[in-house]
Amino acid sequence: MQRSTKYNFFQNIKKFFNFFQNLLNLLKLVLSERQFLYLSCILVAISSALAVIVLKTFAHNVLEFTLHVSSLLKLPYVTSILPIIGILLTVFVVQKFLDGSIEKGTAQIMIAVAKKSGIMPKKQMYAQIITSSLTVGMGGSAGLESPITITGAAFGSNYAQYYRFKYKDRTLLLACGVAAGIATAFNAPIAGVLFAIEVILADMSVTAFIPLLLSSATGALIANLTLNKSMLLSFRYALGFDYHNTIFYILLGILAGFVSVYHARLFRKIEHKIGSYSKNVYWRAIVGSGILAILIFFFPTLFGEGFDGIKYLANDEAGFILNNSLLESFKTNQWVILGFVTVTMLIKSIATGLTLGSGGNGGNFAPSLFVGSYLGYVVAKFINLIGFREVPVGNFTVVGMAALLSGLFHAPLTAIFLIAEITGGYGLIIPLMLVSSISFAIAKRYDKYSMDIYTIADKGIVFTSDKDQNLLNKIDLFEIYIKNIKTLNLDNSITDIKDIFSTTTQDFIPVLNEDQTINGVIELDYVRPFIFKDSPTDKNYAECITQAPTLSVFANATKVMKLMEEKKMDYVLLTKENKFMGYVTESLLLEHYRDNLKKLRIE
Repeated sequence: MQRSTKYNFFQNIKKFFNFFQNLLNLLKLVLSERQFLYLSCILVAISSALAVIVLKTFAHNVLEFTLHVSSLLKLPYVTSILPIIGILLTVFVVQKFLDGSIEKGTAQIMIAVAKKSGIMPKKQMYAQIITSSLTVGMGGSAGLESPITITGAAFGSNYAQYYRFKYKDRTLLLACGVAAGIATAFNAPIAGVLFAIEVILADMSVTAFIPLLLSSATGALIANLTLNKSMLLSFRYALGFDYHNTIFYILLGILAGFVSVYHARLFRKIEHKIGSYSKNVYWRAIVGSGILAILIFFFPTLFGEGFDGIKYLANDEAGFILNNSLLESFKTNQWVILGFVTVTMLIKSIATGLTLGSGGNGGNFAPSLFVGSYLGYVVAKFINLIGFREVPVGNFTVVGMAALLSGLFHAPLTAIFLIAEITGGYGLIIPLMLVSSISFAIAKRYDKYSMDIYTIADKGIVFTSDKDQNLLNKIDLFEIYIKNIKTLNLDNSITDIKDIFSTTTQDFIPVLNEDQTINGVIELDYVRPFIFKDSPTDKNYAECITQAPTLSVFANATKVMKLMEEKKMDYVLLTKENKFMGYVTESLLLEHYRDNLKKLRIE
């Protein structure tokens, strides 16, 4: 009987979805293309918002349960055990059910936009929810926002694919999912729109605003209706700006810029080091999460997203973050608290690097808010404790979040309006603008790219406002390069050169070493004056060889075009593991560039 009830339940669910699908197909026929797009962006936003609710609810409940048990037993190591279990479970799910890999970070969205015509794998609609819930929900020191944005983008992309939207609208729906995710996670609709524009849609038309606004507003509305206020990072009290503190906000902005660079670089180093520690994914997870467990033992606020700690600091109740730590008895000593907060801030990047490098899934959005709030608190509290001036700790704590978010993600507008929205007003708009712009300028000076796309920047997979570069970056050299070309080696002679140029249309000949690496190239224009003469020449074979522009076959087309321009050449030789593979010409790249341009216009 029970089995039959379950069967009927799933059958009813299936019938409902079939009915809904048929209804949408009918609406697509009845509505105009633009009207159906507006409807679609709302549906994508609802899907993204529901995913956020699942993530937030699970992570919040696990955190509450853990802290409750820990407070009852008075055993600080209780919160250290769960991250190990969570990361091991994440690795198990990835290996057994997700083909052994899962993409992390908003860089994956940008790759989809720049290189894959806005197409994202179906598994991203559920993989991020499951894995990040296990990692962050069970105490991994990362954030849920990156998985949220990837999930939202996947919903938008796959919805657009199913209903055969053109490339431009497919990319827009992908961005709508991202905007709705951020708006739901923080109940910040304006920040959701700006994040989609600054981070995802660098190349955007004005017509994209309405779908983004509808999606973001839908996400924020669902957040208000469903999410418990304790799950949201919000500060609903009056925050005002005193211009006498301007110099201290400027100081905070400067420090935030350098801390952004410090956090990004240390995070990348730790993530890479632990990620390459062992080929055995389970052993790597045990080692990485074990070190993380030790850090959480000494610094309990590293557990999970850490939003409760941020709220304590903003309320100037930092003593609470020493709960369940070895320094709990010093929770009334302001200098000990200040030192504890400072050290926690500095090692957050290590904790996040260990979490993600060892196999966990999460992002750096929440850690950036964590580090920023702790930095703001440290600056304000230090000024107060030395008696230089009494500055508002709460203001500096929340403004610090904007400073780090701007510096790490190179998204100052998102940072400004996110903090303005979660504080319930614009009383701090001036210091928010100051710290965000200063931090962004300093971070940009030392790190050209934001931390989420840094790993793909060197490969040229960066979606920018440069339309030509975006179209070039869609070209995959490995798929189009020319392999059919005659080559020579160092044992050949001038006669061999003459034979190739006489019997082929080649205007250059690669000269290879015995191991198939490139020694140089022989160009027709260089040898023409003497190679076809009947009389002997004083040139020998070695003198005919010149240097040639060379790049990896996996390089991006923009880099190839730049090298051609610098060397004043119309071709580049391509290698794989330093061995000659073939070549690509300027005319070939331009041909594929035009094909991409036509495809963009047609779609």
